[in-house]
Amino acid sequence: MKTATTADRLKQVMADRDIRQVDILDKCKPYCKQYNVKLGRNDLSQYISGKVQPGQSKLTVLGLALGLSEVWLMGYDVPMSRQETQVDVSTCENISPIEKRRIPMLGSIACGEPIYCEEDRESYVEVGTNIQADFCLKCKGDSMIGARIHDGDIVFIRRQSIVNNGEIAAVAINNEATLKRVFYYPQKGKLVLQSENPQYEPFVYVGEEINEINIIGKAIAFQSDVT
Repeated sequence: MKTATTADRLKQVMADRDIRQVDILDKCKPYCKQYNVKLGRNDLSQYISGKVQPGQSKLTVLGLALGLSEVWLMGYDVPMSRQETQVDVSTCENISPIEKRRIPMLGSIACGEPIYCEEDRESYVEVGTNIQADFCLKCKGDSMIGARIHDGDIVFIRRQSIVNNGEIAAVAINNEATLKRVFYYPQKGKLVLQSENPQYEPFVYVGEEINEINIIGKAIAFQSDVT
């Protein structure tokens, strides 16, 4: 139930804490920067006078800066203090805890033209123990987007020298690495490394050229950021 206005609540806070508008603005600055929200002296004056009601993003900044519930700031009859809700995931039947382990990051791998295969054993990525990988690589390029592997994604590799036709593998070509679907035709003496983007031509190797190609391992999983 709404029992007050945002103007009433801001005035109450200023009186209770003996603070001024400029004090509120100072407290808001780091949150404005963090969330890219503009909150100026004129904005705050209009909120306090009741001429303008702050939008959700500015209510959030005010709530964070003052340690207040945004709903309380809107005038509703709820607790004043800001409380972050913690959900007990163990009560959710479709959520399972993740046991993690560290996998070494071995530089970058190209999703396009091969790039130099760097090794950086000082870096590690934490993953669930269900991912049975030996190492991981950071992808560059867009040639595997049809497999939902994008630039910047982390691909987990299980070390093996042979993969089945159609599987995605990390492949070394003269000490350069690339990520491709592998197709081998022994009767024709032909190896095809296929992208997952129609803008890229496949890499085709025949005869003795195949000896220059080495399968580093099979791609078994990848990690993408949620955007």
